[in-house]
Amino acid sequence: MNILGIGGLPAEGSAVLIRESRIVAAIEEAKVSRRRETRSVPEAAIRECLRLANLKASDVHTVAIARPFAQATLPLELRSQFTNARIVLVEHHHAHAASAYYASPFLDATVLTLDRMGDLRCGSKWRGEKDVLTLESESFYPDSLGDIYSRVTALLGFAPGADEHKVQWLSTAGAPEFGDLFGQMLGAGPSVDRSFLDSQGGFSAKFYAALGLADRAAIPDVMRANIASSIQTAVTKVALTIAGTGTNLCLAGGLAYNALLVAAFENSRQFENVFVQPAAGNSGTALGAALSVLGKHADAGSYCLGPNFAQEEIKQVLENCKLSFRYLQTADHVAGVALDALAENKIVAWMQGRMEYGPRALGNRSILASPLNPYSTENLNTYIKHREAFRKFAASVPEELVAEYFEIGPNARHLATVGRVKPAHKQRFQAALLGDNLIRVHAVRKDDNPLYWKLLHQAGQRTGLPVLYNTSFNLFGEPLVCTPRDAVRSFYSSGIDALIVGNFVLQK
Repeated sequence: MNILGIGGLPAEGSAVLIRESRIVAAIEEAKVSRRRETRSVPEAAIRECLRLANLKASDVHTVAIARPFAQATLPLELRSQFTNARIVLVEHHHAHAASAYYASPFLDATVLTLDRMGDLRCGSKWRGEKDVLTLESESFYPDSLGDIYSRVTALLGFAPGADEHKVQWLSTAGAPEFGDLFGQMLGAGPSVDRSFLDSQGGFSAKFYAALGLADRAAIPDVMRANIASSIQTAVTKVALTIAGTGTNLCLAGGLAYNALLVAAFENSRQFENVFVQPAAGNSGTALGAALSVLGKHADAGSYCLGPNFAQEEIKQVLENCKLSFRYLQTADHVAGVALDALAENKIVAWMQGRMEYGPRALGNRSILASPLNPYSTENLNTYIKHREAFRKFAASVPEELVAEYFEIGPNARHLATVGRVKPAHKQRFQAALLGDNLIRVHAVRKDDNPLYWKLLHQAGQRTGLPVLYNTSFNLFGEPLVCTPRDAVRSFYSSGIDALIVGNFVLQK
């Protein structure tokens, strides 16, 4: 059976294709179309999924749509496009739950979904057992952890609905000075005390008074990190309470993008095992919709399930752009040239293989730097990514060597958690450290990404350190680069020193 999943509408539209019980393609519309808003149907993502699966629209047996969607005519539009398919609608949090449970290694698990709002719900708790998901409880908007977190995002001067990750990372620089205030606001359920809120998506005079500020006063810089730490602490406490205890836990929903929250679950000992897939937010509901129809577990592996490009396709783009480049014959040569540049403290853009599903770079659409580069923080954050110093990059390391340098949880495979640097290596990784010796770690499996794994091992052979700093290959708030043309445009719009795309090398 061939199943097309569509989700994330309207702002985070994506498509997933399951062919004969295998997840063969998963793509966000914005990465392909380079538009922030998805139209009624994520047409570009669907076309790419069909192309990668070598299928026609008439070969699709089921189209599963995760709710909500803005246009009531969407099912009819899809029925006319996929003439041999039945149309199935999947409730938003059911799609979240399915994306976590059916992609996990667990047949029996507690499944927890948490977000701002989807289909009027903001959370749900399920029991997954022998490929059957059973709803146990649900939370309804506005008793929403995600809503309060988004309000704090706006309070601190960031964009709600987009910059919650900035609040997360800022929290590591602060202390939970106002934890009791947010705890009182959230309750235990949560059951939000709305006397602390206004009707415009912000906070009331009562809230500002509790902070010791005048109503609607600007937040002083000295308070910002502590407010971020306080909401992070309070949300984590409530989420841990809702989850309860058990053997296996699967997480999904927008709050499952919060790597500090995932780490808290991993370290809480409330569950023996914790799993979150890297497209845990709304775009991942396309995966959940498709998996809910499949009704059984399917492993997405590395989650590099997007487009890839043949060497001839890359060459054609470079020649059309009238660029000078070098072509390298072997993978060893590709890795060697990258390491030569990194040894000279250069920043390298690295585009290889299939594009990642989800917002994080897992070694196929990455910007790389050497931890031995004393200016890595300044170069990556200030001159290339143009972002705040508290937003640190990740350290990629082969999975079999990670224990020498870091303490991590299982979700480091997909960069969905944070770890701790071991004391002997604290100074070496100082540039990437968050508060309390925390560090983002990407544990790279050979089976997931053989070329990137090889690059890390060759770095170790050259320098004694099989670790590279990795941040996503995107600029100016855009999604990850998708095509060679996207990569070239970002390369020449930034301070990146070298671009390696497939077997082609461009240097400034």
